[in-house]
Amino acid sequence: MPGLRALPGLRALPGLRSSLPALLLLLLAFPRGCPALQPGSRSAAAAARVALQYRNFQAGSPGGLRALGHVLKATLKNIPEVGHKYYLQFSTEDYRTGEDAGNCLATVLYPKKKSPPVVTIRCSHTKDQKEIQEEDNRLYQRIRHQNKPITGNNIPDSYGNIEPALEPVWALAVAGSSFIMWEKSTETLGYFLAQVKSVRQWIRKDDLVEFDCTVLLHEMPTQEIVSCHMRLTWLPGRPLKVKHACAAQSQGGEEGSGAEAGSAAVPAAEKGAVL
Repeated sequence: MPGLRALPGLRALPGLRSSLPALLLLLLAFPRGCPALQPGSRSAAAAARVALQYRNFQAGSPGGLRALGHVLKATLKNIPEVGHKYYLQFSTEDYRTGEDAGNCLATVLYPKKKSPPVVTIRCSHTKDQKEIQEEDNRLYQRIRHQNKPITGNNIPDSYGNIEPALEPVWALAVAGSSFIMWEKSTETLGYFLAQVKSVRQWIRKDDLVEFDCTVLLHEMPTQEIVSCHMRLTWLPGRPLKVKHACAAQSQGGEEGSGAEAGSAAVPAAEKGAVL
């Protein structure tokens, strides 16, 4: 198609082919007229992190977990009666190794009504997908072939160390708690997984692995620590299932929810939206 190479931004996403779909994603990701944000701004980084938390849960792959690298571009659109919508381009890192994991395009809508952020995200890949599947299967086999149910406390410990036997649990806890952090996030509040306070494996007769965890989430910018109980079940190649209840800091009660991958509701105005 003549003229495609002359359009700016085609090289902005290493790993994505310069095809028409990739081009359309890039052009639609940043609509004209939206005010630009400083890539280093707290709000842009917070929105990118929410997008990755949503992606990490939806992927349901401990071997494919990603962390935020750097926000490369960000704009903000105010949608009257709906909320603020962020348009983002950012780099990512492998959660475990810190190596480059590819770039992402994402939109994050913070609805005015009390509901989770609405996220759409597409990412390039530097890690072979077959390699990720093999890593997930190795982790799964480690869990399945334990001589006794896995239990543990304070993961990581006060020095930041994780026992090798508990690394699979930590990876699953990151993936599972990503759902909680995404669901609880607002435009003014974000979350990091600080620690798995306790974990216990349930032995099942089917092929699924199941864990009860208590996780501690670091709330930003309040610096509060939020305790959540989480039960998660997992099988490689299947959606990760999470049920949880978190302590409510102000009332001292609990707020709870449960979800499976893909269960997030999307406001009607955003259904079918693209990046």
